[in-house]
Amino acid sequence: MGLFDFVKGIGKKNTAPAEPQAAPATPAEPSAQEIANKLLGHIKALGLPVTGLSVSYNGASDLATVRGQVQTQADKEKIILAVGNIDHVAQVDDQLTVATPEPESKFYTVKSGDNLSKISKEFYGDANQYNKIFEANRPLLKNADDIFPGQVLRIPA
Repeated sequence: MGLFDFVKGIGKKNTAPAEPQAAPATPAEPSAQEIANKLLGHIKALGLPVTGLSVSYNGASDLATVRGQVQTQADKEKIILAVGNIDHVAQVDDQLTVATPEPESKFYTVKSGDNLSKISKEFYGDANQYNKIFEANRPLLKNADDIFPGQVLRIPA
């Protein structure tokens, strides 16, 4: 558990449907509850396995708090990244519990000009290990070219 920093405003626009709830007319800027509902919908749309999932969002600090239980460290990290790599979120407060604790992956913030082969060469000394990074970030990445500057990726050991 901990606090993870992300680059606000650079992440993907969250187009996942919000969890249904009755709401008044939508203002131009989404409310904290609307953002939390969209983040919850985004995690569910990715099909990441988690029980007891709840997401809250504090617009004053751009902080998303994620709670629930997952089976693996990898699932926990993917949920953190799924939330943090979305516009409006600058920090993720990880309150997820893991059934089978494992060592944490490293996180890497993509820079302009990066690709998975270049990142693989930096971490593993072999550009051909890029698929290891790609697989560690699925379903967040649809293909190996689906990265952008400011995005945070999992780098497995």
